[in-house]
Amino acid sequence: MKAEFGLESAEMDDFREFMKRREIIARSYTGGDAIPLGEIATRDMAATFFGPDGGYREGADAVWQAYEEGARSFESGGESSLEILQMGAAGGIGYWVGFQEATVRIKGKAEPVPMKLRITEVFRREGQEWKMVHRHADIAKT
Repeated sequence: MKAEFGLESAEMDDFREFMKRREIIARSYTGGDAIPLGEIATRDMAATFFGPDGGYREGADAVWQAYEEGARSFESGGESSLEILQMGAAGGIGYWVGFQEATVRIKGKAEPVPMKLRITEVFRREGQEWKMVHRHADIAKT
């Protein structure tokens, strides 16, 4: 069941629309293309990334470098979907929490690899755009 914070606001409506774009961007990323993610990743302000390997990156440049490195490990043909458990937007901050299920083609591996991640992402309004300022992704234990 999806829970939402800020249900009856124009900002929440805008964030819901943005999340449709976010899902398309996730599919591009798991296909090896980081460029669409770069369009929504903050470049001017503080950013953090807690990656599935247990490490973290801090600062917009270091986070973007991690995203680019990650995308380079994938080949085209991957699939991805987001299962949103909670999301909300108010006061220029948006977030979603849930799962990303994907089947990815990793360079050097013959067979596709299934993957399920637990995800928390935080976005901030920068001008008229939502920009990702934090991503936490780790392997879901099923």
